[in-house]
Amino acid sequence: MAFLFNKFQEAIKTLAKSPSFARDPRHLQFDADVNRLFLYTSYNRLGEHSEEKDAEEIIDLASKASVTDQQKQVQGNVHYQLKHICKSMDNILRPDTKDPSQSSSDAYNNSRRSGLSLAVGTGVAAANKPAVPATRPLTQAELSNKFRDQFGYTLDIKPSLIPHKDAGQGLFLSGEANIGAVLAIYPGVIYSPAYYRYIPGYPRIDACNSYLITRYDGTIINAKPWHLGGETREIWDGSDPVDYNTTPPKSPESNSDRAWRMLNKPLQKSGTENFGDVLERRNPLAFGHFANHPPGGSTPNVMICPYDFPLTEKDMRVYIPNIAFGGEEPVTMKRFGSFWFKSRAPGKETGESPVLRTLVLVSTRSVCDEELYLNYRYSSSKGRPDWYTPVDEEEDKRRWS
Repeated sequence: MAFLFNKFQEAIKTLAKSPSFARDPRHLQFDADVNRLFLYTSYNRLGEHSEEKDAEEIIDLASKASVTDQQKQVQGNVHYQLKHICKSMDNILRPDTKDPSQSSSDAYNNSRRSGLSLAVGTGVAAANKPAVPATRPLTQAELSNKFRDQFGYTLDIKPSLIPHKDAGQGLFLSGEANIGAVLAIYPGVIYSPAYYRYIPGYPRIDACNSYLITRYDGTIINAKPWHLGGETREIWDGSDPVDYNTTPPKSPESNSDRAWRMLNKPLQKSGTENFGDVLERRNPLAFGHFANHPPGGSTPNVMICPYDFPLTEKDMRVYIPNIAFGGEEPVTMKRFGSFWFKSRAPGKETGESPVLRTLVLVSTRSVCDEELYLNYRYSSSKGRPDWYTPVDEEEDKRRWS
């Protein structure tokens, strides 16, 4: 497979520099990322027994197919991997269940209206609490070890090897994974632009929270409530006990910051009942938020991949560690300057299925028993931490242009 890998790496270098995908810099960077993900995940799906002509066909497609078509293929490739990942966890946690989708489907149907939809006044009766299917009484560590035995790798959280005081905990791969493999899922509460004002700490949402990430489409995921997961399969509603308005910010506030805090406060969800979705809190791959930015002289070995999980896949739902704030009803957004306005469509468009707009981390090379590094791509127009060394300054500028 080495010669195929070299072919893909050369293709990635060449195609990533092509200006033909988009006109403005931000879309150019998005298109380049999709192109890379298309090559990485397609390479992974070829498998060990692929031939050179297969690789050449994929490289040719990457240079000719539209970005939309490549996005669809990336979604298919990632979904294919996650389906196998979920099946492995089901085999471990529910080995005696002939049809694991049956009970999880019931739980899904009972929890279609997330507790966070209370924010828009759509309460759920207590009698509709979803049932939690029984599983083997394994600890998170035991599930992680068994998953590695079956799948070849798992994740560990331990002190980072990066030599600076703010590195904290790092994300480590235990085992081996090929290029283009889904190594981690970014867990937590998903906020569409319609619900930005409900993000804890709004409007300075990142002042006390380093576990936020933004997709190109404006979707924000807050992983802080998930933290280290848990030791059970349970109903999770994304509650975060931290009061962000009383938490000291990570850096000194300016007069402008203090004024923003006084004049703009996050909206609060209504209702007193807590509901959510049945999620597997022991998920050994739900730690994407612990990946650190590479230190100077190092390169990333994973990259962000947007993944729209189809909620029709009921047997997989319990292993997708996310819930959507505001529920699953589609919201149409319009942007005017820096402001977003929402307008609910009267009905679903034909062919549309509800999805969770999530993120996964995909390997950019073969990885074996090492710390995972993700390019944070901090904006060059804002103050960066002292420890931040750009991987590619031009990419950073295009991402936030």
